Order: sequence, then structure tokens, then C-alpha cells
Amino acid sequence: MRVIFMGTPDFATALLKNIISHGHEIVAVYTQPPRPAGRGLSEKKSSVHCYAHSLGLLTHTPKNFRSDEEIQTFISYRADVAIVAAYGLILPPPILAAPKYGCLNLHGSLLPRWRGAAPIQRAIMAGDAQTGVMVMKMDAGLDTGPVAAAKAIAISPDMTAGELHDRLAELGAILMVDALNLLERGALIFAPQNEVGACYAEKINKAEARIDWSKSAEEIRNHIRGLSPFPGAFFEADFGHGVHRVKVLQADVESASGPPGCVMDDFGLIACGKKALRLERVQRAGKSEMSMQEFLRGQPIKAGVNLS
Repeated sequence: MRVIFMGTPDFATALLKNIISHGHEIVAVYTQPPRPAGRGLSEKKSSVHCYAHSLGLLTHTPKNFRSDEEIQTFISYRADVAIVAAYGLILPPPILAAPKYGCLNLHGSLLPRWRGAAPIQRAIMAGDAQTGVMVMKMDAGLDTGPVAAAKAIAISPDMTAGELHDRLAELGAILMVDALNLLERGALIFAPQNEVGACYAEKINKAEARIDWSKSAEEIRNHIRGLSPFPGAFFEADFGHGVHRVKVLQADVESASGPPGCVMDDFGLIACGKKALRLERVQRAGKSEMSMQEFLRGQPIKAGVNLS
């Protein structure tokens, strides 16, 4: 199969590797342009861009597909199919229609639940017990196209977004290659999505990463898991040297009560709207992730302090 691949983060790189390993021809790779990153704000290439470059694959990084030149370049590859995974750009109708078999998207949820940009994080933050990956044919809507293949996975109570991401990337890479093989034989069958239970997974914004201690401990724990390891749910507190931000990467629920946000002992137990959270792993700005015990040795948080 002549394949155009379109993706940006690690989730997509795993798929690209598997497609190549199964002998399909990658005629072009599309990925997001390099972005400023780090303290020096030097431009950083995406995971897919780096991998494609290492193999000498022809790579494009358009900001959008609004120009006729970009559209005609895409059409000129005469691809059998475009494979899309966490690409990050809206594809206009001429792009969707250009490949012989259209554009197939690997989506990290069990559609129609969690259409949109952040399905992995939103599933955990909502406390879902199950999610998965799906192969769908893209249409003009947002993750509304017909579905051809799916693989479900349980979300364990301790699973973080990072762990779920890695597992779905592994499963999705296998699922899409199987779908490609069926497509090549003319045996890939699509079925329309059921609109019942449809919901939207909005992109994670920085403001919502702040922990709201008025919520229940279970809700906050899901919030922490859904944002771990990135961008990281956080609180702020004055430890005697000004206000500092601390990310919480792991916490456990305990049966205790107190004013929300109040530190209840000297070992990281924080009162919530219902029950309390024992902080287990944290990270201060500019520092490495560490256990709460390590953190408290360098920066004690005494009972009675209020976190914000």
C-alpha cells in the first residue's frame, strides 16, 4: 500500500514504526511544525518528525491546508490511503478525498465516547473503567466517521494517563496494521457510529491542572492520574520562601475529613471536600519527580498549612 502518514507525538510514532515494519510504502510523512521548547526556547521537532528524519522519509510540516499548493502537493502523492494518528490539524474535504481509500484515523477511545483532542486524559479524569482504540474513516466531522475496528482495555484504578497512553499506542499499532491488511484485500468493513453516549474530550488547558481541594478525594485522584506525568495536576503553597508550585503525580484516598486544602498531618495528608488524599509522588518546578517522603525531608509541610 502507498501510505501517507500523518501524526505528531509518541502515540503516532509507535504506529508509524509498525506500518513500516510490515512492508507498506511510506510516500510522505506529515507532522506538526517544530515548536519552541525548553528554557532557551529552541525549536523542537515532534517525535514523528525525528523518527521520519532518521529514516530519510520525505516529511512535510504545514501549519494548515488552506493553500492550493499544499493540497496539490498532498494529492500528487497518489496514495492508496492516509493514516492519521494524533496529528493535530483539521483536514479539509480535498485532503480527505485525495487517497484512493480515504483517510483512516487511529483514535484513543471507544467512540463515540471522548471524541476530540484529549481522549486518554479525559477517560481517566472522568473515572472511566474502560477505554480503547478504534480505526475509523475520517469525514468532515470531529471523530464522527464510520468505524472498522476496535480494541477495548480496562483502566485499572492506579493507571496514569502516561501508562494508558503507552498501552493504547501498542494496541493501536497492531490494530491499524491489521486494518491495512484487510483494506488491501478489500475486506475492511465500516459501520456508522452510534450517537448515544457521544461526548467531547476538550484539549487540556493549563488552568484546569490546578487541584480543586473542594472536590472529593476520588475525583481529585482521578484528576491527578489523568494529568500524570504531563502536564501534572498541581497545588501552590508558601513554604516560608514565597509561593511555590508543586505537581502531584500520585496520591491515595484515605478516610479522613477536614477543611478542604488543609494539611492534616506532617506526612502529606490533605483534606478534600470528601475524605482526604495522601500525596505519594510529587515534583517541584525545576526539580525531578520524587516520593513525598523525599520531598518532606527537604521541605516540611506542617499540619495546619492550607494549600491552594
